[in-house]
Amino acid sequence: MRLEEMQFFDPRREMEFSVNRLPHWQQAGGVYFVSFRLGDAVPRALMDPWLGERAVWSGQHPTPWSEDVEREYHSRFTAEIERWLDAGHGACVLRKPASAEIVAEALRFFEGTRCQMFSWVIMPNHVHALFTRMAGYELEEMLHAWKLFSARQINTLSGTSGHLWQRDYFDRLVRDAGHFARCVRYLRKNPAKAGLKEGEYLLWESELAQGIL
Repeated sequence: MRLEEMQFFDPRREMEFSVNRLPHWQQAGGVYFVSFRLGDAVPRALMDPWLGERAVWSGQHPTPWSEDVEREYHSRFTAEIERWLDAGHGACVLRKPASAEIVAEALRFFEGTRCQMFSWVIMPNHVHALFTRMAGYELEEMLHAWKLFSARQINTLSGTSGHLWQRDYFDRLVRDAGHFARCVRYLRKNPAKAGLKEGEYLLWESELAQGIL
């Protein structure tokens, strides 16, 4: 797929909006930037005040949100979570190459059938992925499948049991080619920004992503 062939967010087209513990937007044919994290990646001492502040803000900004309001949400709340993730809290089991490769296998599994991947990075305690989903496959179903498969395999590998991933995930619909390029660069730079060394993360880029400087 070439950049000019991609369908980015279009406010004139039908869009699905849902709120569980976090807000989620979906649009057929859209490109998504998705992040999901391990269950111990953000300490409760940080998460509880964040949830309280977000609840107050959300009460003052009823959905559906405008583009400006959505941008403010990500600037205030998503960006703060990302800073905490990069700080390396928790056991960081994905720092182990064998565990990271299990997640990579999960991300590759639906390629060409349920989604098309453009780039992903597996960090010690979280994952970012940039992709488009095929018609007929829901975003939350793919996230559930990735988490379920990888949790079972990693627990078997480490001799542990129980929940591995945080239930929720963060997602953004990519708005245009410029936004897409910024997402590619973010994933590419994330390991260095977090101070990681070679072997402590896995980064994959499609030919399209590799062509973005």
